[in-house]
Amino acid sequence: MLILIAGPYRSGTGDDPAKMAENLKALEAPSYALFKAGHVPMIGEWVALPVWHAAGGGKVGDDLYEEIFHPVAGRLLQLCEGVLRLPGSSKGADNDVRIATERGIPVWYRLEDVPGCGTLAA
Repeated sequence: MLILIAGPYRSGTGDDPAKMAENLKALEAPSYALFKAGHVPMIGEWVALPVWHAAGGGKVGDDLYEEIFHPVAGRLLQLCEGVLRLPGSSKGADNDVRIATERGIPVWYRLEDVPGCGTLAA
């Protein structure tokens, strides 16, 4: 399955690039376990960041940022077959869960609950 990993990226960072990079690392942490279980992990920022940069994005939270970041997740959710919601406050991740739920896409809150990951998560 293509599984969107959703959790805090910008939330709680004050737009500090170092803190946002730490949050991206946390989002990426379960990606290998998902891959080992036969899934394809996806993170919205993996798509949104290069699109934003290519479009001339300059400041986190600017109009261009807002135009790209949340819509990317919505578009990805048209393709994803599941969402892994990581802990932490995030309006964007909460919105991803809302969209997934409305579309009947399963949402998991623990890696070990994702099909095939029960024996991989430790």
